[in-house]
Amino acid sequence: MEKKNIIFVAFLSFSLTFTLAFAEHHTAEERGKAHFNNPSFANGTKPCSTCHPGGKRLENAGAKTNFTIMGGKQESLEEAVNVCIVNANRGKTIDVKSTEMQEVVSYIKSLGAKAAPGYGK
Repeated sequence: MEKKNIIFVAFLSFSLTFTLAFAEHHTAEERGKAHFNNPSFANGTKPCSTCHPGGKRLENAGAKTNFTIMGGKQESLEEAVNVCIVNANRGKTIDVKSTEMQEVVSYIKSLGAKAAPGYGK
């Protein structure tokens, strides 16, 4: 093999290994938090954290089975997230079964666990 090809294969192998290692250490919760703080998530104009800095006022959302937001009733956390995406963030709804939605829901549910007495002890 030419030296150039060997370097290319080595670089490609290193990149793939690094990418896989990086992805393995990021949980759905961490990716959900990144979406939550991303102003362009779901084609929006501001992040969820604008109204909920640090997840404030969402600590109990993960345990709820229905919601009332802006006078409408939602029967799941995913539906509630989409209402906020459309009305507050000016984004577009995302599929409730999508990876991105499940990651955001995972993050929101984690907020309740972190608020629980004794968390992290």
